[in-house]
Amino acid sequence: MNFVFPHTFVPWFRAVAPYIHAYHGKTFVVAMAGELVAAGKLNAFVQDLAILHAMGIKLVLVHGFRPQVNEQLRAKGHTSKFSHGIRITDAVALDCAQEAAGQLRFEIEAAFSQGLPNTPMANATVRVVSGNFLTARPVGIVDGVDFQHSGVVRRVDGGAIRRAIESEAVVLLSPFGFSPTGEAFNLTMEEVATSTAIALQADKLLFLTEVAGLHEDLLDDTSPVDTELALADAERLLASLPRPTQPTDPAFYLQHCVKACRGGVERSHILPFATDGALLSEVFTHDGIGTMVVDEKLESLREANVDDIGGILQLIEPFENDGTLVKRSRNEIERDIGHYTVIEHDGVIFGCAALYPYPEAHTGEMAALTISPQVQSQGDGERILKRVEQRARAMGLQSIFVLTTRTMHWFIKRGFQSVDPDWLPEARKRKYNWDRRSQVLVKNLK
Repeated sequence: MNFVFPHTFVPWFRAVAPYIHAYHGKTFVVAMAGELVAAGKLNAFVQDLAILHAMGIKLVLVHGFRPQVNEQLRAKGHTSKFSHGIRITDAVALDCAQEAAGQLRFEIEAAFSQGLPNTPMANATVRVVSGNFLTARPVGIVDGVDFQHSGVVRRVDGGAIRRAIESEAVVLLSPFGFSPTGEAFNLTMEEVATSTAIALQADKLLFLTEVAGLHEDLLDDTSPVDTELALADAERLLASLPRPTQPTDPAFYLQHCVKACRGGVERSHILPFATDGALLSEVFTHDGIGTMVVDEKLESLREANVDDIGGILQLIEPFENDGTLVKRSRNEIERDIGHYTVIEHDGVIFGCAALYPYPEAHTGEMAALTISPQVQSQGDGERILKRVEQRARAMGLQSIFVLTTRTMHWFIKRGFQSVDPDWLPEARKRKYNWDRRSQVLVKNLK
């Protein structure tokens, strides 16, 4: 029997809670490669999707079927043909694609219907809706290659999909589209997912793929995965890579992530389906497990507002409890919220600091500088410090100071110098807690 111990479960669940709040009501387009099904991972993957659905996330699932179609073609003695990374779909390949799609949809719907006790699907009710949501046109002839029944997305019926997911159904899309004359076209899973995410202005587009993401060294698959790429950096990287011809090429999924973000999708992700729970790890942990492409403007370092009070309280509470920070009440933070700067990631506050000016002394106090343990050593503290310094200069202040009992060295490394508490402005000196014996550190901003 497996036991869940409170000392591990409770902190974990509390850490996940901000994401549950942040993503409730959001729209995710999840695209899974057909290789995921071929690897026998469909049931576990669907269970993870059901968990997201239970948390109020609106889901569109797009399936691929590359290996399934190849298998059907082999069974018929037919050879798979690709060009420019796209299948050349002749009449036989179109029949095989339709057969593979029908079988996969059956398997996916069956997986969503399971309700075995003692599994994540127990007590779950997930309705799956499919339909002719996609209009397509032929790829045509490219560089002398006739792609026949292969197509590209012409239009996504975003309104119909939106109505379906608003009714708490999961929309399932196969990579097929139809022309106004009723002709069927074989599409790529990647393009369908990207076009759908853009049409819905989805909050996330997630590719569950046969690759782990983008490695920091693209020539070394053992190097760490680059967990986050700003859109501008992703665009530069994409421009430096050769045109992809197969899904394992670095640019293959990256090109779709970049297109999605350019089109207004907040974040796009490349995840390895081989890692159990990759979808949950990416969504509910700060660093995730794959590569995320994000418009850096969405990585918000900004002045706080009243909506941030709860997040600030939750962030600083552990540091108040262990004595690192002086306790502050909700009323104090609400009163002083205009003094705070916060940094958020995926709508969750991971850092904060307050600046209290003393104009008569041409200085200001930086207080409550806090960075979540989940993201420490990633530079967020320095980013907040720089923003506070900018705010101080804009106020005409010549220095900033901090009072600290435990983090002196961090500040000294960043240009602060220790001074006697008598240095403090008179108004601040009257509130100085001599029992706490905090060190006073000052940084000149001139």
